[in-house]
Amino acid sequence: MTNKTLTLTEALHDYVVANGSEPDEVVRDLIAETARVLPENAIMQIAPEQAAFMTLLTRILGARQAVEIGTFTGLSSIAIARGLAEGGRLICFDVSDEFTSIARRYWARAGLTDRIELRLGPAAETLGALPLEPHLDLAFIDADKTGYLGYWEHLVPRMRPGGLILVDNVLRHGQIVDPSPSDASTVAMVEFNRRVLEDPRVESVLVPIADGLTIARRL
Repeated sequence: MTNKTLTLTEALHDYVVANGSEPDEVVRDLIAETARVLPENAIMQIAPEQAAFMTLLTRILGARQAVEIGTFTGLSSIAIARGLAEGGRLICFDVSDEFTSIARRYWARAGLTDRIELRLGPAAETLGALPLEPHLDLAFIDADKTGYLGYWEHLVPRMRPGGLILVDNVLRHGQIVDPSPSDASTVAMVEFNRRVLEDPRVESVLVPIADGLTIARRL
């Protein structure tokens, strides 16, 4: 019995992954390739247990229209696309052709190419091309932290009632509780978390999975 979330040791994390939708061959290969060819950036990839959680959450929601801001090498997009309802579509916004070229190969291997559309360019600009009416079932934000508030303001009006916005890295590797954060990304995240908590358009919860995941439901 415990009244707070456990700290995961390496052994306990391995157990969590092995006993909760262990990655298949495609995901294992994607994780391995990302670590091999992008060792300095591999930390940007979501955790395998978070990927499994996002697939299940997408499926429970019955999502058909989804967007992702920040694709990197494609693990989160695979997770979402695999959970989409029949005929569902995921639009991915990213600025890197280099990183997303890896994602595109793995989308093909996973048989998800027909479910995913990639739009390259600054999301602060390209998001504006989405229809203005509430139509999105699911959105995932995992890009530059200083841009989160802007992305949030683009997305919230476009979410249908009951739709979910997932926001990654809201704990900033524990730096979020630093009384005097030194980097701009953590400063921005402190403000973002406060704004989400006070936003009357949503109800939200911050879940301590991986680097912290906010789940916000559009009212």
